[in-house]
Amino acid sequence: MRVQQFRFCGMDMTVHSFNTVIVGTGAAGYNAAERLYQYGQTDIAMLTENILAGTSRNTGSDKQTYYKLSLSGSECDSVKDMAQVFFDGQCVDGEHALCEAALSAQCFLHLVELGVPFPRNRYGEFVGYKTDHDPSRRATSAGPYTSKIMTERLQESVENKNIRIYNHLQVLRILTEGRSARGLVCLNKDQLTYEIINCKNIIFATGGPAGMFADSAYPAGHYGATGIALEAGALGKNLTEWQFGLASIKPRWNVSGTYMQVLPCFISTDPDGRNPKEFLLDYFHDKGEMLSKIFLKGYQWPFDVRKVMSGSSIIDLLVYQESCIRGRRVFLDFRKNPGGTGIDFDCLSKEAYDYLRKAEACFGTPIDRLRHMNTPAFNFYLDKGIDLRTEMLEVALSAQHNNGGLKVDEWWQTNIEGLFAVGEASGTHGVYRPGGSALNSGQVGAVRAAQYIAARRRGEPEEKLFDACGQGIKEILCMERGALGGQDDCLKESWQRITRRMSRVGAAIRNVEDIRNTCRAIEKEMETFHDTVKIISRQQLGWYFRLRETLICQYVYLSAMEDYVNHGGLSRGSSMYTDSRGVLPAPSLPDRFRYRLDDGLHADEIQEVGYSQGKCSFYWRKVHPIPDIDDFFENVWRDFRKNKNIY
Repeated sequence: MRVQQFRFCGMDMTVHSFNTVIVGTGAAGYNAAERLYQYGQTDIAMLTENILAGTSRNTGSDKQTYYKLSLSGSECDSVKDMAQVFFDGQCVDGEHALCEAALSAQCFLHLVELGVPFPRNRYGEFVGYKTDHDPSRRATSAGPYTSKIMTERLQESVENKNIRIYNHLQVLRILTEGRSARGLVCLNKDQLTYEIINCKNIIFATGGPAGMFADSAYPAGHYGATGIALEAGALGKNLTEWQFGLASIKPRWNVSGTYMQVLPCFISTDPDGRNPKEFLLDYFHDKGEMLSKIFLKGYQWPFDVRKVMSGSSIIDLLVYQESCIRGRRVFLDFRKNPGGTGIDFDCLSKEAYDYLRKAEACFGTPIDRLRHMNTPAFNFYLDKGIDLRTEMLEVALSAQHNNGGLKVDEWWQTNIEGLFAVGEASGTHGVYRPGGSALNSGQVGAVRAAQYIAARRRGEPEEKLFDACGQGIKEILCMERGALGGQDDCLKESWQRITRRMSRVGAAIRNVEDIRNTCRAIEKEMETFHDTVKIISRQQLGWYFRLRETLICQYVYLSAMEDYVNHGGLSRGSSMYTDSRGVLPAPSLPDRFRYRLDDGLHADEIQEVGYSQGKCSFYWRKVHPIPDIDDFFENVWRDFRKNKNIY
């Protein structure tokens, strides 16, 4: 590590030089730092806007899932079987599927050794359960806060190694020379000064671009930085693929699992809280069917277009209509049963009835059943100041995970040499992913990036950063000078406007004409950004740059959706593309909800997108198959002795 002072364009700047800088302090970022240190690459640092923020540390559910190779029981499992499940999720490259399966046990057991309390039986087996899109019992959980505990244990390990962590630094730009990463321009949010990072490698562990959406299950204060990487020339992959589901608004928390299985009452009100209405009763004539669909939302939490007609995703659609189209607020009321009367549990589906009977929960009101079945789930909201015994819980159909992201190779390196993306920032997850696989993917990607850097990208960063990348630094300084001089605070209003627009146009329910019109609107907003968006003081610099980055991100993602439809893409995953030629999910719904299923039509194709000078370019290619490798031991051993099979 070297620290130098430079004067550039009349401004004093501090330049920090490292071999590798990790951006983000979530579970993936900390694991990358720890593994680099383990592999002998100690010239590293981490930087973050807020060490206590981020998705890993601040999200969960009633039972947050970690997905790994089966390590218990008599059911057969193998790396290839697990890789095939990832691959069958559609639009997943085989090398990523194989890596995430092959390293899952290593990464899981590493977390166990660090103290993450994954449950095991009295004989030491790590027992599991089935989760979404999983034919085996690979899922496990350390409770509602699995990723939080992971992050804390990994952080302790990193801090014990005295790895430098810079807090309150906001990344504004990735500096590149040709197709290689050279460093970062950061805003010190405490001192409002610019700090320059000169480095050979950057590991982007920034999470998904949560800041795009108003309705979000991501924690407040997490925004992502994908737009910065796209602006630097990194390619996007499968950007159209997201996961959406029902989540509470304050606090932001998935209302999956037990929250649905106890059969809460769905209420909508006017914006001011008046005129409450149990709106599901308008769509279900059979109360038993309605209750069974609500129950299924616990299992089928993500919105899934395949489960609109016969599964529980009709619930998500009805919530969306109440909130985004009718402008009403939607609440879960645990104080009373749906329909306002007692429940005849015999009218439930066999699956729902058997579950509640085995749980000894065929009694009382939803809050009675919740406290009986899952006291921690009740206590979570109580700890946040919400008593579900006395008040309703506001919810929305919310963005929860970007299954696409930045394109990476088998070492999680982007198309920009020296820029790696791990965790949700990387686009390795496909259309349908097993529940909990994102936590595994983040750990695996961090290991792969660290292995490659330690083996192939050691050494000092290049000198003369200002000579090579001075123009990029100048542009940031010019943006600031052009931004100052505002007369009123318009940033908050602009932010609310663009995020609400994205939740309406680019979330779970998508209309290509609305997408196209919004893309054209963003183009105009970006063309006039420097003339129309002003700040009243330097205290607003962080939000100024974030607003610009978010607009870039929204534009690229919406453009990808438009291109997907132009390519013949239809509804799939957690995205319903409305289509006047399609079917109507329910007779009582308006024609605007007609849609057609993709049904695997583009399962073997991957969309990649590049962004340059305000425009997008798109590339379609075939999915890479799962590698058919030579696993003859003597050959593998020989190559391993020679280069550890890192090339």
